[in-house]
Amino acid sequence: MLKKITAASNKLMERYLPDPFLFVILLTFVVFIFGIIITGSSPVKMVSYWGGGFWGLLAFSMQMVLILVTGYVLAKSPLFQTLLKKMAGKVNKPGTAIIVVTLVSLLASWINWGFGLVIGALFSIELAKKVKNVDYRLLIASAYSGFLVWHGGLSGSIPLTIATPGHFAEKMIGVIPTSQTIFSSFNLAIVIALFIVIPIINRLMLQKDHGYAIDPKLLEETETAAVLDQADANTPAEKLENSVWLSMIIGLLGIAFVIYYFVNGSTLNIDVVNFAFLFVGIILHKTPKRYLAAVKEAVTGAGGIILQFPFYAGIMGMMVDSGLAAQLSEWFVHISNAFTFPLFTFISAGIVNFFVPSGGGQWAVQAPVMLEATKALGVDPAKTAMAVAWGDAWTNMVQPFWALPALAIAGLKAKDIMGFCLIVLVVGGVIIGAGLLLL
Repeated sequence: MLKKITAASNKLMERYLPDPFLFVILLTFVVFIFGIIITGSSPVKMVSYWGGGFWGLLAFSMQMVLILVTGYVLAKSPLFQTLLKKMAGKVNKPGTAIIVVTLVSLLASWINWGFGLVIGALFSIELAKKVKNVDYRLLIASAYSGFLVWHGGLSGSIPLTIATPGHFAEKMIGVIPTSQTIFSSFNLAIVIALFIVIPIINRLMLQKDHGYAIDPKLLEETETAAVLDQADANTPAEKLENSVWLSMIIGLLGIAFVIYYFVNGSTLNIDVVNFAFLFVGIILHKTPKRYLAAVKEAVTGAGGIILQFPFYAGIMGMMVDSGLAAQLSEWFVHISNAFTFPLFTFISAGIVNFFVPSGGGQWAVQAPVMLEATKALGVDPAKTAMAVAWGDAWTNMVQPFWALPALAIAGLKAKDIMGFCLIVLVVGGVIIGAGLLLL
């Protein structure tokens, strides 16, 4: 039954899902029209909201680009490349490959979403080279499915934002440490459940006669990292570029700051995660030249974020300034009580995520409405924040924007994997919703 549903889902997505850039353009039109119809804003006003918000997420965009780039560079380091090859060499069955890549991606995404997106795709390529007759599309979809847990992990932008002093909602809820969000019992229970169920679901979607195995020789073309020969270092500048000591010294200096940061009682946030990944990557690549080559390769995968984030910022401007996001959130608040509020917050966040696919940006949109309702209903604000966070992560399964880096590495299109991801969306939504409602 699941295989038939998966086949139908794949056909649906292949036929109707547009390119991610076209997707954001269509969303722009949808929000523009809804803003006029639902909120009564004039077309001129909607245009002004769109243009006024277009550059409103530049700082956050840079943080997201750095998460992707530093995670990519870390995953492309010799240590992780060797580890992936060795792990892939121990897998010889398609079903095992699907389960293993899902687990690796889940764990890596929980640690850092950029790291998880990249290492999952790279591991999928290594597995496709080693394992015969494995569905390459499902491998990449399984790697992307690990992204479902990122907002419940160490790089979740919403829990990290509210753990950072000076955040915009501090007057309403104060600073909430990650012990009450990421490391809370209800959040860890949801994460563990997803770690158990999602690999099984991905495995059950595997079909014997799928006809989508890929020639391993084609995958060799995706390996673009150049082998840099230190023996060619003749000039003083070239010797500095290939200096192991230079990388070690600056890398250890960065690690020393991270240790000092946490010893002094500071909390985990987006900036310190990026800082740590940056300097660990410098150490693992050993020389500045190798690190810069990996960064150059990583930046190519960030092109989608750089191009599309301003459009989503413009959509967010229309959603916020027209009052459309507030009206949507308020509707869910009105049908909620203290028991159902986390569930409806999760669902509303999943819907808003299609138009504002940025955890931090979405929190800025929904927090004022949701936190006022939290106070009125007597709900834990930490749980409300995580409900919004999980809603943002949930519908990313069929929001092609965040799949761009993995797809670029794999050489696939969004419609190739989104049919599988739609199944993960449904199953994951049931698990997360039940966890927020009952735990």
